[in-house]
Amino acid sequence: MPKRQFLKLSLAATATAALAACGGGDDAPSTPDIVGVALSDPQFSILVEAVVAAGLVETLKSAGPFTVFAPTNNAFAALLTELGITKAALLADKPLLTAVLTYHVVPAKVPAASVPVGKAITSVQGGVFKIESTGGLKITDGRNRVANITATDVAASNGVIHVIDKVILPANKDIVATAQSLPDFSILVEAVVAAGLVSTLQGTGPFTVFAPTNAAFAALLGELGVSKEALLANKPLLTKVLTYHVVSGRVLKADVPVGAAIPTVQGETFTVNASLKITDRRGRQAGIVATDVFTSNGVIHVIDKVILPAA
Repeated sequence: MPKRQFLKLSLAATATAALAACGGGDDAPSTPDIVGVALSDPQFSILVEAVVAAGLVETLKSAGPFTVFAPTNNAFAALLTELGITKAALLADKPLLTAVLTYHVVPAKVPAASVPVGKAITSVQGGVFKIESTGGLKITDGRNRVANITATDVAASNGVIHVIDKVILPANKDIVATAQSLPDFSILVEAVVAAGLVSTLQGTGPFTVFAPTNAAFAALLGELGVSKEALLANKPLLTKVLTYHVVSGRVLKADVPVGAAIPTVQGETFTVNASLKITDRRGRQAGIVATDVFTSNGVIHVIDKVILPAA
């Protein structure tokens, strides 16, 4: 008998036995657990194989409750193409498989009506993602990829399943690596290096960074009447300015305290209004032009002007 078929039959037997133990005979059949639901739906056959390979069957059959964002077979096929690996290679990499699968699980029952839209959702894996409701429910994962939730509230005895059309992945880049991967932050990266803040921004955090673009830095140089070289050479000033752009904690757009003084790592505060305009300590304004860029140790919001602490 092929190994895949054997595993599937074994899992089916386990699920059947467990369901029988919960009540069988002439009683009305009970709702299956998360594993049982996935096992009964052909679109989840690769997910079932992955759960078996990762050794997560008993976990997902336990009391929970859990919310599982369940990728379809098509979602897994797309992931294999994206990663350039075979299904056999993915199933054989237990650490990767476990990290990916547990990233799809939330340790609570969260029906669609209770999804905290725009908020950071922490998975069993430890990484976070968010769900937004524009044009249907969409997940943004730790690598800033987007998956659609195509069906919701599939009932299970130990939780609920939401169906997704893309395998979501936890973040694999910290704040520094993320900035390095985006060309519009090349001057910011130079500044962070010059200020000796690389290791700090690679730390556990989490941090929220309001990241000025290259154009924002160019405008600052004109405003201050200095060259880039002079700015980068002034480590005390550079450190003061850069740490003024960092807030402790992971503060997504939905959690920005509008109108309140927001304390920075530098020690001073700034405010953000309802139009996502920052007012710094010198009364200057900067626009937040992009939000919620996820990293492994926090989140980045893109701003169009370098903000400054008090002179």
